[in-house]
Amino acid sequence: MTEMRVVELAEQRTAALREQVPMDALPEFFDRAFGAVMAVMQAQQMAPAGPPFALYRGLPAELVDVEAGFPVHGVIDPAESVGPGTLPACRAVEAMHVGPYEALGRTYDEVRQRLQEEGLQPGDDMWEHYLTDPAAEPDPAGWRTLVVWPAR
Repeated sequence: MTEMRVVELAEQRTAALREQVPMDALPEFFDRAFGAVMAVMQAQQMAPAGPPFALYRGLPAELVDVEAGFPVHGVIDPAESVGPGTLPACRAVEAMHVGPYEALGRTYDEVRQRLQEEGLQPGDDMWEHYLTDPAAEPDPAGWRTLVVWPAR
């Protein structure tokens, strides 16, 4: 069973790159997006205010509307397709997924069940915070991803 809890989240400013990406191209998009966002942040003398994230707009399908980047304390000036955004203030279920990204579907199923048990309707958007850098931890069994699914 996945560790999970219902939380009230404050709005978090972000710097991100948003695109519509085929599901099988997400890994390449994330590499490109995180690098582009970090380069723009560094050029504007901004530091991340937390781990990288991916915000999925709507339920992922073959084509995914996704933005990827970093939380920030200020507001980034748009540059190189990178712009300001927010992770919204909301009530949500957070779940700590431990393991490879390919197994995230099981965690999402558990979160959906928890939302139903709490009498909450799943929101249209959800996001993930990537707490483990795969370059630093090559074993996917140790990767930690915080899944956040807001309720409406």
